[in-house]
Amino acid sequence: MRALTITRYGDPDVLEVRERATPSPQSGEVLIRVARAGLNFSDIAARQGLYPDAPKPPMVMGYEVSGTVEQLGLGTIRFKAGDRVSAMCKFNGQATHVVVPEAQLTALPPQMSFDEAAALPVNYLTAFHILFHVGQLRPGDKVLVHMAAGGVGQSAIQLCRTVEGVDIFGTASAQKHDALRAAGVQHPIDYHSKDYAQEVLRLTGGKGVQWVLDPLGGADWNKGYNLLAPSGRLAAYGWANMISGTHRNVFHIAKEFLGLKRYSPMKLMGDNRCVFGVNMGNMWGEAELIGRHLDALMKLYTQGKIRPVIDSVFPLEKGADAHRHVQERRNVGKVLFNCE
Repeated sequence: MRALTITRYGDPDVLEVRERATPSPQSGEVLIRVARAGLNFSDIAARQGLYPDAPKPPMVMGYEVSGTVEQLGLGTIRFKAGDRVSAMCKFNGQATHVVVPEAQLTALPPQMSFDEAAALPVNYLTAFHILFHVGQLRPGDKVLVHMAAGGVGQSAIQLCRTVEGVDIFGTASAQKHDALRAAGVQHPIDYHSKDYAQEVLRLTGGKGVQWVLDPLGGADWNKGYNLLAPSGRLAAYGWANMISGTHRNVFHIAKEFLGLKRYSPMKLMGDNRCVFGVNMGNMWGEAELIGRHLDALMKLYTQGKIRPVIDSVFPLEKGADAHRHVQERRNVGKVLFNCE
């Protein structure tokens, strides 16, 4: 099989497509012939050595795939060879084949494409877990979504629109604002030309927002906390600000850590605010919970209430180009790999 491999830490050119043995499914596992695999910002961080959960190089990233069941391990009962599925996998997804536990597979509705299926798991699960499990999005809430044109951002916007009267603020570069408005963002904010915090306060009459969805980290977590209205929630689900170029920059990393704010329970009580973190990559032991989330998302999809936005599909051999595309934040929606 072929796999997009991070051969060592560094810039996108460290990526190579390498041949490796096709794995065999063990008891309770399924071998998938991968059609599409998702690319996430965590993959960029892993390439630079900034993602502590990732294996050491040479490694194959990829948390989400769609494709066809090719082989079944002993004891598997839910699927058969040839079934169209999507799956979450703990790495190794950016390849022509991947083995995953049967519990982590979901059957695809007939109308769902492989592109849509690979774009659903990580991004929509993250947004759904934030908005409807850890928190509870309510009618009329005001929500600030950072990196609103990205995969999680687009997912969060669609999920917000399933609740009546939610007012959405989204940060993105100016050229993406038409796409944000079309997606349902009432207040696109160009973070290059405006201080988004001042703009949010202006638009809300100084009252702030009930939600800040923040994958940026560092100083932006602090700014987001200060934008929260009473009972507001800051959801931290990434640290994109840690990446300052194509290589790891230890001085920048140190600056980011030194700028972190510490939230004491006493201050949270006094401010009536909530701060929580989400990392779906650390939820592998919660198969039942993830299954319920995926069932709810598939129901929303079949009802036409959500539909993954695909920015582009790169062949595995263009892995470096795909990484640059995401790292430079040129995408509107999900970036995928064609693994066929």
